[in-house]
Amino acid sequence: MSYALYKTQSMTNPKIQKADGKLGIMVVGLGAVTSTFITGVLMVRKGLAKPVGSMIEYDKIRVGKGSAKRYLSYREIVPITELKDIVFGAWDVYPADAYRSAMYAEVLKEKDIEPVKDELSAIVPMKAAFDKNFAKRLDGDNVMEGKTRWEMVEQLREDIRTFKRKNGCARIVVAWAASTEIYVPYNESVHGSLSALEAAMKADDKEHIAPSMCYAYAALVEGAPFIMGAPNTTVDIPAMWELAEKTKMPIAGKDFKTGQTLVKSGFAPIICTRCLGLSGWFSTNILGNRDGLVLDEPANFHTKEVSKLSTLESILVPEQQPDLYTDYYHKVRINYYPPRNDNKEGWDNIDIFGWMNYPMQIKINFLCRDSILAAPLLLDLCLLIDLAARAGRYGIQRFLSFYLKSPMHDFTNHEIPVNHLFQQYIMLKNAIREMGGYEPDEEID
Repeated sequence: MSYALYKTQSMTNPKIQKADGKLGIMVVGLGAVTSTFITGVLMVRKGLAKPVGSMIEYDKIRVGKGSAKRYLSYREIVPITELKDIVFGAWDVYPADAYRSAMYAEVLKEKDIEPVKDELSAIVPMKAAFDKNFAKRLDGDNVMEGKTRWEMVEQLREDIRTFKRKNGCARIVVAWAASTEIYVPYNESVHGSLSALEAAMKADDKEHIAPSMCYAYAALVEGAPFIMGAPNTTVDIPAMWELAEKTKMPIAGKDFKTGQTLVKSGFAPIICTRCLGLSGWFSTNILGNRDGLVLDEPANFHTKEVSKLSTLESILVPEQQPDLYTDYYHKVRINYYPPRNDNKEGWDNIDIFGWMNYPMQIKINFLCRDSILAAPLLLDLCLLIDLAARAGRYGIQRFLSFYLKSPMHDFTNHEIPVNHLFQQYIMLKNAIREMGGYEPDEEID
């Protein structure tokens, strides 16, 4: 079966189901990103904060041309769930509730957490499907003990059903915002088909079935779209594409595009558009939160490295411009540095060349706040994938690549992912237009 355009449905003038009832957002991992995300939404609902960074809340898209041209917000074009209708749930290896997690993370100031303390304290994480071999630096005890991979799936399915029933949710979205797992390479005999994946889960194959795959499988079978916010293999395999088709559910991934890769996917187009050459691009980071701790393990870092290195390959393409992009050197490093906590700093040292091959240098120093950048991104992804499900779209949602470091694509059919930030933005806008019944009118070329 070819998955080149994999069954992703888009309809002009569709009948999208209204965003009626509550939307349950269930997040794997209640650390810095998730606690910042939840706290922010709760504060915005009380009118005590602004959702800065959310495309849904601030961006506008042109619809129509000439005298009929208008610029509308996403909510004016398509029916998106209101923030007041969101209910939060989570799984985590640590038992701390969302309030204690937010305080411990030290991303937000106490004055920005206390006004929603009661709501945060009520969000207590369910036991995580966890295997220490996939994240050796984590030592939490809020985990499912002694369960096989298939038993993990069954427990997660029950968790989703129970949460949905207790909270009166009409719909559920599941998102992974937990730590990066060790790299699980694609294995066709296990990951190539749904039947093979299910057989491996039932055989308790702990080598090829990561815990994150159990979450994704459980979500899709329970009729919940799934978002992979880390560079894990998880849904980037034909078996999960097949399950997404079978359940008619949308999937998106991989890895939230927050700091350095956001800069890279936006700056590399300047180099290629200006027809300048590239000799090398060295990227290094320091980070001190739980994500940094996990990535200090070489096997976990390799998963992130693969994700980060892929960004330039489809933007600065040697085959298209051999004079400019042949044999450039690309290196990525992440260093765990506890004093910085969630305040990540990234350095990009870029060696370019111009007229008559004369060398030049560009240096970018981005002092960012990882969870502050990730929180609105997670909000948009959850709301947009819920919209996609109500619009009848299923399979890989390429229009969400704008938010992700390593966009999912059909590698089995030699599909090239779109990493160019502004091409991704065109994909995003055209998907919103189509779902709102407007004609797409910008081409990706």
